[in-house]
Amino acid sequence: MKLSFNDMLYAFSYALDCVEHEMLGVTTHHGKRVAYLCLLMGKHLELSKEQLMDLAACAVLHDNALTEYIQAEYLKGVNICEEKEFYNAGAHCALGEENMKYLSLCKEAKNAILYHHENADGSGPFGKLSEETPLFAQLIHMADRIDVNWDLSFASEGKYEKLLEFIAENKNIMFSEQCVEIFKEAISYDDMLVLSSESLKEVLAASLDNTERNYSEKELENFGELFANIIDYKSKFTRNHSLGIAEKAVRMSKYYGYDTMETAQMFLAGAVHDIGKLVVDKDILEKPDRLTEQEYKHIQNHAYYTYEILRKVRGLEDITKWASFHHEKLNGKGYPFGKTGDELGFNERLMACLDIYQALTEERPYKKGLSHEKSIGILRKLAADGGLDRGIVEDLEKVYGNC
Repeated sequence: MKLSFNDMLYAFSYALDCVEHEMLGVTTHHGKRVAYLCLLMGKHLELSKEQLMDLAACAVLHDNALTEYIQAEYLKGVNICEEKEFYNAGAHCALGEENMKYLSLCKEAKNAILYHHENADGSGPFGKLSEETPLFAQLIHMADRIDVNWDLSFASEGKYEKLLEFIAENKNIMFSEQCVEIFKEAISYDDMLVLSSESLKEVLAASLDNTERNYSEKELENFGELFANIIDYKSKFTRNHSLGIAEKAVRMSKYYGYDTMETAQMFLAGAVHDIGKLVVDKDILEKPDRLTEQEYKHIQNHAYYTYEILRKVRGLEDITKWASFHHEKLNGKGYPFGKTGDELGFNERLMACLDIYQALTEERPYKKGLSHEKSIGILRKLAADGGLDRGIVEDLEKVYGNC
């Protein structure tokens, strides 16, 4: 299956930026700014096309484990969002590096996430000196620290001059001498203005050659596992929801006799169907009380955000529909688009049934999972009311009834 790798990264970077903004207060488009700075420095170093693409991937995904780390700390009784003094940079770096195993990247990308918070003088979380830290990690560290400390969402000549002074003052302390020189030579004030531009995404996409290539079934599944981890850890209520649907999508695909590629595509669709929830406020996702009408509409928007995020990836057109229409109903009473049965293909109908079945049967902190029999009973009622595909509901009974 042909996909654009950088389309995929930059689309998902929007969702990751929303998480960082909500949980740590980082300004929006942080990931894109870090990636653009890294690309400028990488081009100055005359990195190959493959190396530049993988550097950009690591830069965009440098905080991919933030939700996973925050939930792990929450289970220990620490709310990092409110008690930032307990923030452990090394812990989320280690988790993030582990997640990167799902992507096939060049050898220079190894440990780029793990060591992206290391300081040149060895005062980082793992105590690595600059000569012990991979170049990709050093570049990402520099771009990340500069954007966090200086908020490059807006620029001025005065800010640029002070930034250069800050970098020089931190040579061999925060940043290696090599990185300081690379930054000074590779990044001008005009480049800083680009970072504050509303068209940063387009500029960033144009900074790399077309990265469309064919992905195997296994690579699609790897993409799915990586992003499902990011999505499900947004809330303690849904830690296994996306992967649960992805796995059930595979089982039902095999039941229907899909080939291996369409089965892998269904896995990816299930894994990313809730990526729009990364844009939804965590307090609303986890509100223990009844939602207000406005809060309920805000949560409903997640399906629209899923559509908006995925539709920007060339090659993902079918998967976008399967994933983002999972709350549509055959009778037109679903959301976000009010599609009717005539507008919903079989895989969209299947994903809608799987989403409800998974939500009913999975355990969450506030409820036990329902039995298969009770869940199928609810799905049959929804089908009788014109919302779900009756045939698919009965197929779920056949496949999972003897489990």
